[in-house]
Amino acid sequence: MTTLVVHESMFGNTRAIAEAVAADLPGHVEVVDVADAPTPLPAHVDLLVVGGPTHAFSMSRAGTRRDAVAQGAAHGHEIRGIREWLAGLPRTPHVAVAAYDTRVAKVRRLPGSAARVAGKMVVRRGLGHVVAVESFYVEDVPGPLLEGELDRARAWARSLAAVAHPR
Repeated sequence: MTTLVVHESMFGNTRAIAEAVAADLPGHVEVVDVADAPTPLPAHVDLLVVGGPTHAFSMSRAGTRRDAVAQGAAHGHEIRGIREWLAGLPRTPHVAVAAYDTRVAKVRRLPGSAARVAGKMVVRRGLGHVVAVESFYVEDVPGPLLEGELDRARAWARSLAAVAHPR
């Protein structure tokens, strides 16, 4: 199995989840920042894992990324995030896709999830078949991740391997 893990991380929390997921996936796994993500998707990719922060109940936009930078996030994602990268991909219906997001824990019951929106975009644009969607939680906008979230990410990765490439 060949996996590409693409993440958009403003404060480092989403990247930490990407690295934890990658650590527990079998086969060849490459982790890339969305700024460096390939277009089109390489033909040999069996599983695409895409993750980003939930901003304003959805995937980030240029404006919400600028707001994050104003709150102390690293520069670099103001122009291209997961939303724009997915929008630029050609159809790849053979790929299994898993989406995750990072969200502030104190609003976990509010509607809206970057992962769910990304999953819908994948289906609508014919970018693959969605096998899983998950949210991971941070204490506040800049983080940190809640205790146990990296372990949960590794467990999620093991479940992805089973559904994305069953034996």
